[in-house]
Amino acid sequence: MRLREKLSMIRPVILSGGSGTRLWPMSRSERPKQLLSLTDSETMLQLTARRTMTRPGYASPIVVANAAHAGEIERQLGQIGIIDAEIVLEPAARNTAPAIALAALAADPADMLLVMPSDHVIENVDAFMAAVAAAIPLCAQGWFATFGITPDAPETGYGYIRRGEELAPGVNRVERFVEKPDVETARSYLASGDYSWNGGIFLFTAGSYLGALGRLEPAMLAAATEGMGKARREGGLIYPDALAFGASPSESVDYAVMEKVDRVAVVPVNMGWSDLGSWDALHAIAPRDAANNARHGEVIAIDTSGCLLRTDGPLMAAVGIKDLIVIATGDAVLILPRGSSQDVKRAIEALKREGHITLDRFTAVKAALEG
Repeated sequence: MRLREKLSMIRPVILSGGSGTRLWPMSRSERPKQLLSLTDSETMLQLTARRTMTRPGYASPIVVANAAHAGEIERQLGQIGIIDAEIVLEPAARNTAPAIALAALAADPADMLLVMPSDHVIENVDAFMAAVAAAIPLCAQGWFATFGITPDAPETGYGYIRRGEELAPGVNRVERFVEKPDVETARSYLASGDYSWNGGIFLFTAGSYLGALGRLEPAMLAAATEGMGKARREGGLIYPDALAFGASPSESVDYAVMEKVDRVAVVPVNMGWSDLGSWDALHAIAPRDAANNARHGEVIAIDTSGCLLRTDGPLMAAVGIKDLIVIATGDAVLILPRGSSQDVKRAIEALKREGHITLDRFTAVKAALEG
């Protein structure tokens, strides 16, 4: 009998369905940001999988991903020695709540699911693992846990969690989830010390999640259950039935479950977290030179300061510029002021209107990226 059949295990669930368009032109639909090496020699997916792969009590991961990325995900996991992952390939994007339902149905009901986005940075993995350990006893009793990121700025791009009473050392009841605030409200949250950022990382048992989904979103559970029941399997690859799963409502796990169940805990943790949601975010966490430039690839910087300069193709020479983001691949170049990297979406919208191939195609940059 396998160990996982004898006792409850923690099963990492890695959500890898995002398109990562905010990091265009590096990130394309054929190769989104989680499959790229952006902060390390390994990809974001590989770094996420490594967090738990050698730790006692953790089983092999379940990866929920786009079917178009199946081969690349298998290849990247194999590179770091993970050959027994279950990879559930969504036939259609239906947001995080149905994606997690697929993973929960692939697991044993008693298994705890540690749900992690595949494209987040966690610099202090030991602090993260300690936070998970603190949540385990409550989750074994049917609680749902989320991990609250210690805020260091009045960020308006994240949802917040207000912490309530202490349930156990280092663990609080969630008093309420808060939508993305305006800057003045965010400043008040930061000043109060009672709020954490909602980082989208969760822990609960598979059975608890499916039970909650059955009460709160029965159509979603029915679609996921039928989809997995009719799934086609090829080794570690699981292809849920497209027609059945396609009937699922599309909703995030926050709205579908976490904000509606009664017993929700938050573990505040300072772990060097970033969702790497923009080029500005990458500049903030990247090593920088004495002139505050973050450089990657073959870059020459003369009289240049405060820039993110990244090339995975041609030589980049920057002379006399300040506070710019310059990203070059084999077939596209992005230039915009630092601090305005969310405006990448304007370029994406223009490319969509033109039906431009650089939104999707990866082949032109593949050789430069992989060497």
